Amino acid sequence: MKLRISFVLMILIAFALIGCSSDKEGNEGQDQQNSNNDQAGNPDEYDTDLRIAVSSNPNSLDPHMTTVADSLEIARNFFETLVALDENYEPQPMLAESYDISDDGLTYTFHLRQGVNFHNGKEMTSEDVEASMNRWLGLSIRAQSLLKGAEFKAVDTYTVEMNLDERASDALDLLAASGQFPAIMPKEVIDEETADGIQEYIGTGPFKFNEIRQDSYVHLVKNEDYNSLDSEPSGIVGKKEVFIENLYYDIVPDATTKITGLQTGEYDIADRVAFNHYDQIMNNDELESYVNTDNSTLNIFFNKKDGIMQDKKIRQAVNTAIDSDAVLLASYSYDDLYVTHPSYMSVNHKVWSSDAGSESYNQADPEKAKKLLEEAGYDGETVTIMSTRDYDFHYNTAIVVQEELEKIGMNVNLEIYDWPTLVEKRDDPGEWDILTVSFTHVTTPSQLLYLTPDYPGWVEDEKVYDLLGKLRQAEEQDEAVAYWEELQDYMWNDYVPHVMFGHTSVIIATSKNLEGFKVFKGPIPWNTKVKK
Repeated sequence: MKLRISFVLMILIAFALIGCSSDKEGNEGQDQQNSNNDQAGNPDEYDTDLRIAVSSNPNSLDPHMTTVADSLEIARNFFETLVALDENYEPQPMLAESYDISDDGLTYTFHLRQGVNFHNGKEMTSEDVEASMNRWLGLSIRAQSLLKGAEFKAVDTYTVEMNLDERASDALDLLAASGQFPAIMPKEVIDEETADGIQEYIGTGPFKFNEIRQDSYVHLVKNEDYNSLDSEPSGIVGKKEVFIENLYYDIVPDATTKITGLQTGEYDIADRVAFNHYDQIMNNDELESYVNTDNSTLNIFFNKKDGIMQDKKIRQAVNTAIDSDAVLLASYSYDDLYVTHPSYMSVNHKVWSSDAGSESYNQADPEKAKKLLEEAGYDGETVTIMSTRDYDFHYNTAIVVQEELEKIGMNVNLEIYDWPTLVEKRDDPGEWDILTVSFTHVTTPSQLLYLTPDYPGWVEDEKVYDLLGKLRQAEEQDEAVAYWEELQDYMWNDYVPHVMFGHTSVIIATSKNLEGFKVFKGPIPWNTKVKK
């Protein structure tokens, strides 16, 4: 069987929505979608504002520069891409009307939709796409690692080519990925950027950026001139109708305040609900709950560029010592909100899920860990763990890891920052040795940012690079899977770039006043009505 250009996640995270929302995502959700036009004539029944409570300030709303999921979740409302993921995690055209791939796989030709305007009124053309995509190629960690030598060139007003130096079976997956996504923006915005990045957030999306107030909210407004696709809504693509005038992302770091505000009607949606509120949400008949049971992995990353964690034997000792079940239970409170499994990819992925290296997963063997430290010559050096309280599961992970490492005789220092500060500091290898990280599942192994030399943790290993390269060049799916299993085995049993504890959930809760609401890698505000 030939290796396909992108791999379907099948039932994967079919967004495994359970709990009170399970029926909504089935026929009832379709009925609501079909009824939107019938209800459009009764505006007095619906509110003009939608408020989503989120945990922290966005570190940046420039999708080319940030890898933070919460920031990108906001930015996707006003920025769009050439291709994007549908609900089956397959790349589909969005700003591109169609695309062609040359027989040798080195040239991708994108035919642009005509009549698509930016928020400043200018029509999107190939010069904007060329400037945007080449900027993204220069800034994206994934692109720098996986699309080396790639270049976008305008062919005519509505045609753009991407030229590759070597075949990349996952090229479209990379262009459609939601992390650090390749947003299309006006060429003049890019031309006027400073060392701090772009000065205006101007895209083509269904909402327009209005303002951001630190520690308060991000305010978006309806794009009255949005040129929507007419196809069935699916994931991020398809028809996008806007039934509200104002969209607010309220910054609510306190977990209890977030839930209280949802119950009182101050907020319509609570994103990433704290897990200790799970029972409260699931047992409240006034709320809807959406639980993605296989959303991401919980990890600690090792700083392999500077400091004590450059020593592989010490990394192996840490991995050997820690009880993954203890970390996961402390962080997620309920054992039905996580799965212990050694796969770096989603456990539900029909192609890439693997138990390779399982003998080194979740060992919880402090005596063996002490011997590894002794072999490494560990002499009481301080190990700095960096984490945040803005997300309880990060902080609770750090506390358990600190306790486990102190049991094997390590001297541990815990540094806690607010989320934007942590995101800034994690880029400095002099600031930390261990970092708590939740990493959202991706569609192909090559999109795992932590296997690149530029992502915090800084993987610099020729075997990792070699196996990833062979995986991407493989023409047979079985061959690609074999390379991946060899690589995962190597990372668990030898290199240990990080420790992956297990696969974890995200909870989104809403009031019952929403119609047409869906979840795909976070709440989707378009096609959503707010009933008064």
